[in-house]
Amino acid sequence: MNARSVLVTGAAGYLGSQLVAALAADGTSRIVAADVRDIPSQKRLPGVEYCRADVRSAELAELFKSKAPRVVVHLASIVTPGKDSNREFEYSVDVLGTENVLKACLAVGVEKIIVTSSGAAYGYYPDNPAWIAEDWPVRGNEAFAYAYHKRLVEEMLARWRSEHPELKQVVLRVGTILGETVHNQITDLFEKPRLIAIQGSDSPFVFIWDQDVTGSILHAIATDKTGIYNVAGDGALTITEIAARLGKRCVVLPAWLIGAALAVLKKLRLTQYGPEQVDFLRYRPVLDNRRLKQEFGYVPRKTSSEVFDFWRASRNAGR
Repeated sequence: MNARSVLVTGAAGYLGSQLVAALAADGTSRIVAADVRDIPSQKRLPGVEYCRADVRSAELAELFKSKAPRVVVHLASIVTPGKDSNREFEYSVDVLGTENVLKACLAVGVEKIIVTSSGAAYGYYPDNPAWIAEDWPVRGNEAFAYAYHKRLVEEMLARWRSEHPELKQVVLRVGTILGETVHNQITDLFEKPRLIAIQGSDSPFVFIWDQDVTGSILHAIATDKTGIYNVAGDGALTITEIAARLGKRCVVLPAWLIGAALAVLKKLRLTQYGPEQVDFLRYRPVLDNRRLKQEFGYVPRKTSSEVFDFWRASRNAGR
């Protein structure tokens, strides 16, 4: 697909800014960068049209009408909630905002929407297979706002694929993103003096280089591919392997003890994490990327192991 006009929501975010920069460098598309935040002039790139837009707004359809995009890349979501965030607000952005974007796409005849979902949409369950493929059901746990909202969004997208096949979809279920400057809830865990392991669980992590996430989106824009794809590097690292590479001790504790400790600490407001985090570590979904490589046609340039070492080296260099 020769994308004459691409509109990116969440364009001021970590991933959005990288994607806009890559599109601008390519120079083959007219780019509209939309975000609820105002992007300062010193950060604006030539050849990019910047717009302030809230994905929840009733005026979003007017913006889409005036810009007439052929492709929409929907990145706007709450990945790392702020300290003053709440579940109602996160739902309004993640779920209702996505619905609003879909309606705006339909109203103006957008040809394709590319949505970044997450491996978290599969949920954290003891019966998750060792390697999860895209035909495994999305069951994001209600206890985890991010996972649950990704599940609700994916259920909505499935309905739209059935009811509105004219709007083509690419859904990218992204693993844990690492890069030179990335900072998120997962990297916060790795920054602790000691890493916690749950007795009886390897707590495997699959990682994906931020440039590979951008690369997979660019591939979705440039081709006629549609469908759902796990976006992850080859292989996985266990929590003990991660601790060893960081030169840190890994403390192995029973699940009941960690859960009880987190319940107390959260009640005392000494941590943002509750006892539900036990399942987050114990039953991590490990993404199978075969379909990404063989059917979608994108091969990640870094494995999980390589991107972790890249992040670790970048982290150490910045100290």
